[in-house]
Parts: sequence; structure tokens; C-alpha cells
Amino acid sequence: MRVVSLLASASEIVCALEAGEMLVGRSHECDNPPWVRRLPACSEPAFELSVSSSEIDAEVRRRLHAGEPLYIIHSDLIRELAPDLVITQAHCEVCAVTPRDVERSGACAIGMDQLSLSASSVEGIFEGIQQVAERLGLRERGRALVERERRRLRAVSEQSGRFQRPTVVVLEWTDPVFAMGNWGPELVEIANGESLLSRKGEHSVAIAAEQLRAADPEYLIVAPCGFNLQRALLDLAILERHPWWSGLQAVRSGNLVFADGNLFFNRSGMTISQTAEIMAEILHGVTFAARTEGIHWRRVQPMGQAPTSPDLRAAMVVPA
Repeated sequence: MRVVSLLASASEIVCALEAGEMLVGRSHECDNPPWVRRLPACSEPAFELSVSSSEIDAEVRRRLHAGEPLYIIHSDLIRELAPDLVITQAHCEVCAVTPRDVERSGACAIGMDQLSLSASSVEGIFEGIQQVAERLGLRERGRALVERERRRLRAVSEQSGRFQRPTVVVLEWTDPVFAMGNWGPELVEIANGESLLSRKGEHSVAIAAEQLRAADPEYLIVAPCGFNLQRALLDLAILERHPWWSGLQAVRSGNLVFADGNLFFNRSGMTISQTAEIMAEILHGVTFAARTEGIHWRRVQPMGQAPTSPDLRAAMVVPA
């Protein structure tokens, strides 16, 4: 079978099912495992992403209101690759290529099947894994893969359950402020934290920044959707503009964390369990296999204190 994956998490799933040889094309966001970057990219953003978070948000809203695409689909390339299956997502019209994007591009061809994944919960992610497995004729591998990930999540819950449960807010955008919904609150709960400002299974929505001030969590994790760690750190300056920012207890106590929201927190694929492990490391110092601090997340020390990592200041000025 020949597969074009226009969803980063779907590419992860295909490879985790030991069927990576079926992939013949990918989206511009597919990057895990790293070798998939060698595949032809069948999509690209329809506008510039190196601008500020507020400018990205404004352009997304403008395009949605005007009915303009967020992604360019390389339909000729897809037809040339002649896939049997094209995988997209139907959960969010912003985060990745949707079936409508593919239809509008004219990339559909006779005999080309489509699978559209939609997940708003951990269980939904596991259902997506099983859907992909069944389409590839690998049902038993899918079941085994889901059970392996369930065991990892149970291990996180068991190890984290020995500690006191702190309050947590996870932000998936900074300007405007979005508190992470969908599976995010579930992962906080698995890592023995109390999620504030969002409910599991519900879409993320913009909130007034003052709601963050009122919630005043013990831990604040900033993991913007689509941003790696270095790009996420640039948004610290945006948050520091709020006059009450330095008074948040998470900021004062050194429990302000920036993380890779692109590969982990906001991706509904095979990094879901590791995201829970990262949360357990942030909240309780529990590690699994190896420490990820300084690699996938960084703690920002209060003003006047030296940063935890010597290269933090350098990371904060890396261009987008």
C-alpha cells in the first residue's frame, strides 16, 4: 500500500506500526521519526509563519472568515505519487490539513482512499491508532501498540501519584491566551496535577489573560501549538508585558516552564505518552528513561536569578 500522510501524528503512527515503507509522501509538518523528512512534502503553509504570535492568530482568523486556505496542497505531486490512502484530520481546521483542504485542491483521484482522524481525548488518539492500523491491514499490531502506550501512561500515573498534586495551567498560545484543552487536561491529571482553565475533551478557546491571573496556578507550562522549544521561548516577552505577570506564583517560584508544543503537547500521535512523562518530570521530578529538561522543556527562573541552563538566554533570542 502507498500512503501519503498529511498529518504529522499519522506519520508517527504509520512508522510505529512498523509500516514506514508504505509512506510515499508527507505534510510539511511531518518530522518524526526524522527520516520522514526525506519524503516529498505535499503541503506547505499558505502564509508566512515567522511573524509574531498575534500576527499569526490575526491572519488565521482573517483567512477563516474569508474562506481562504491555511495550507497549500501540492495536488499534482500527490497524483504523481499515486497513493492508495491519504490521511488527514478533521478535528481542527487550523492545526493541520483537513479533508476540505484536499478536496478544494483537487488532489483527489479515482481509486484514492482517504482517512480523516479526529481526536479530542487520549482515548480518541488510541482509536486513531487503531483506525490507521486497520486501514493498513495491521489490526493486531495496532492493538499491541495501543496497549504498550496504555502501560506507559499507567506507569506515569503510578509514579506521579506518590507526590502532592499541584495546580497547573498549560497554555497552547500566548497572544491571545489559549489554555490547552482536548487531551491536555487528561495528561495533567495522569501526571498528578490539577488542570485549571480548561476541561478535558473540549476544544481550546481564547480566554482573557486576566483569567490566568485569577487562576494563579502553582505551575505554568507554555507550549504553543506548532512551536518548538526555541520558538516558544521567544513568547516570554509577550507574557511579560502583562503588568501582573511577575506576581504569578508560578513565575515567582521558578515553576514557569516553556516546552516543545509542536512535537509533544499539541500532537495527537506517538509522543502522547512521552508528553505525560515530561509533565511528570516538570511537576514532580520523576524521570523515565532519561531526563528531558533542557532538551524538550526549560524552566525560566524568576527575575534576578541565574537561568537553570547556561544557554537559556541564547535560546531566547534564536530567530523564528
